[in-house]
Amino acid sequence: MNLSILIPLLNEEASLKELYDWIIKVMQSNNYSYEIIFVDDGSTDNSWDIIESFSNENPNVKGIRFMKNFGKSQALHAGFAKAKGDVIITMDADLQDSPDEIPGLFEMITAQKFDLVSGWKKKRYDSVVAKNLPSKLFNWAARKTSGVELNDFNCGLKAYKNTVVKNIEVSGEMHRYIPVLAKNAGFNKIGEKVVIHQARKYGETKFGMERFINGFLDLITIWFLSRFGKRPMHLFGAIGSLMFIIGFLLAGYIGISKLYHMYNGMRYSLITSNPWFFIALTNMILGTQLFLAGFLGEIILRTKSNEARYKVAREVNF
Repeated sequence: MNLSILIPLLNEEASLKELYDWIIKVMQSNNYSYEIIFVDDGSTDNSWDIIESFSNENPNVKGIRFMKNFGKSQALHAGFAKAKGDVIITMDADLQDSPDEIPGLFEMITAQKFDLVSGWKKKRYDSVVAKNLPSKLFNWAARKTSGVELNDFNCGLKAYKNTVVKNIEVSGEMHRYIPVLAKNAGFNKIGEKVVIHQARKYGETKFGMERFINGFLDLITIWFLSRFGKRPMHLFGAIGSLMFIIGFLLAGYIGISKLYHMYNGMRYSLITSNPWFFIALTNMILGTQLFLAGFLGEIILRTKSNEARYKVAREVNF
């Protein structure tokens, strides 16, 4: 059974040699038939030159280089498309993920028949304020929203059946929620394994406030897509119709009330002096706009073209 090791990276020249030697040691000691796919997400250091040197000495090492930084999700998407192994294992290039975990993850996919196994960095060496607390908050929100009971959605160390990576679309910054994407695609046997987390040895973390905010926005997006992605009219159309009906009934009540006062010779004020008139009008306008948003969403879904989300500059050994 073949094994693909997929490693997205950005400016990790200091750690690549040590990581590569470590992975090769694990591959040889377990007699794996393997390929290692490095995806250089627009590095500005010597990362690509190092990857090319690996590929020259070892035909099992393959590389994809983006023209610029497109993001981790795009790097994973490109690697998933090229991976040929029956089992695909993803890991980060900063040495915080241990290659010694590969055999255990491989075993859970092949012997225990999991579709996907996610690593759980139970003991972390990151900054509590910068990464630990936001990570805990992410994971809690993701569990509640998705129904996937994992403790660490954001762990880069994961193992997949080949059929899983070939049937999910990882875009934007959705790499955090690949288990949710897999579940939505029909892969329900999702496991978790406690893995060793090591302190960063070289370079600086890529995590910042922007990724913290984007993570929550992506969580909202993936919730919407899982519930209404194929039928946006079911959400926008329903809410829009309800608001329009409420506004229409309010307007009707105001109109009937005015006619009643006129018929009975009673004093009455202008409709526009009644605040309920503006509430009714606002509801009708917003309801119409939401309904149209759902309608346009349905049209876009049926006419959209699949544009490339990244540009590849070079490939080696493919």
